[in-house]
Amino acid sequence: MHISSLPGDFSCGSFGKSAKEFVDFLAECKFSYWQVLPFCPVDEYNSPYKSHSTFAGNPYFIDLERLFEKGLLTETELDAARQKSPYLCEFERLAEERFELLRKAASRIEDRTEIEGFISENPYLENFCRFMTLKRTNGFEEWQKWTIDVLDENTLFVWKFVQFEFFSQWSEIKTYANEKGVEIIGDIPFYVSPDSADVWANCESFQLDKRNMPTKVAGVPPDYFSEDGQLWGNPLYDWKKMKADGFKWWLDRIDFMLKLFDGLRIDHFRAFEAYWAVSADETTAKNGEWMKGPGMELVSKIREKAGEKLIIAEDLGHITKEVEELVKNSGFPGMRVFQFGFFGGESTHMPHNYINNCIAYSGTHDNNTLLGYLWELDDESRRRMLEYCGYTDADWTKALPDMLRAIWRSSAGVVMFTIQDILGYGSDTRLNFPGRAENNWRYRVTKEQLDTIDKERFRRLNELYFRV
Repeated sequence: MHISSLPGDFSCGSFGKSAKEFVDFLAECKFSYWQVLPFCPVDEYNSPYKSHSTFAGNPYFIDLERLFEKGLLTETELDAARQKSPYLCEFERLAEERFELLRKAASRIEDRTEIEGFISENPYLENFCRFMTLKRTNGFEEWQKWTIDVLDENTLFVWKFVQFEFFSQWSEIKTYANEKGVEIIGDIPFYVSPDSADVWANCESFQLDKRNMPTKVAGVPPDYFSEDGQLWGNPLYDWKKMKADGFKWWLDRIDFMLKLFDGLRIDHFRAFEAYWAVSADETTAKNGEWMKGPGMELVSKIREKAGEKLIIAEDLGHITKEVEELVKNSGFPGMRVFQFGFFGGESTHMPHNYINNCIAYSGTHDNNTLLGYLWELDDESRRRMLEYCGYTDADWTKALPDMLRAIWRSSAGVVMFTIQDILGYGSDTRLNFPGRAENNWRYRVTKEQLDTIDKERFRRLNELYFRV
């Protein structure tokens, strides 16, 4: 479950008391891991996978009640920020109001020493703060179109304050979770946005033309999610130049994230072996080509940097023998997704084929919920899948517990369930539709809904299958 989906009163989940209450829920059920999505600021479509920075924290996750307790917000300001609905992230309102509210809080800081010190110790965050300040000064244009390079010091400090508060609050949540026996798994998008501090401050590391625009962009060919493929539009790395400095940017990124989390999922891991490159002037991802990535040369350095910490290789999509070999040589667990296992014929995504060194998911943020998936299957596929799970009742609408149990009792070293599948919710709570820009990432759960979960049942399942 992503932070944005947590319960709360201020239009989006945050690092407030609900985050600790969710940790309490996990501990009571004897779940060992909580996996989140990327923590970076979202794009114009509210996706955390195409951000203005891969290092920076999302301002929407800052707990406003904590700022009120510090005397940085008034009660009137806090009340004015309360949400209209607890069921969806109110992204439009957040985009219009949240930064100016945080500006008010920042203006009440009397001693800036600690904040300035924190930023100076984190140069990638300092770059982000400068980038966002200049972006605002230039009317939010893409950085390649900027004409003004004078920093507004007041706005710059607001961004410094936002990042300091974000990482301070998160540190407290993570410490609380670890003390409760819960580890946090973060998520790293493979690519970064063309309009980001990452590209702005490191142009030489990307495939750009003289105008600093991408010559080719990232995506994936036609697949399960889209018949035209997915044209992501991210600039591609210049692996030759990155290799020349020992892949410093990538290793700094891994090191930074491993300080925030107990483990990481690296999205689109297959691109380390080969990546889909599409000309920047194409309108779909159909007409691309596979290009060789850095392979084991970089992966081995990531493994060394991670040490004993968990690294998950997201090895989904168009997977070749070369990709399989890379994942195997890395030693990292790959992913298995229950919903991909029943298209016909035997599959590595069927639970009886899960190896121990894998993470088995009921679904990911890109999938339908299990209940929604059950409804969408054709009759024959549904019958075969339910028989596989040991469910023979004619009323298939009650089959979800048996589907979950099939994953639980598999050989996978770790099994992971979405909060929607734990709750047994349908497709109206789906988080993301790949290839669709609008109305994604909005799902939120309420405290009342979480309280309906039978904690004893899930605790017993974790004990029964030795997953404690």
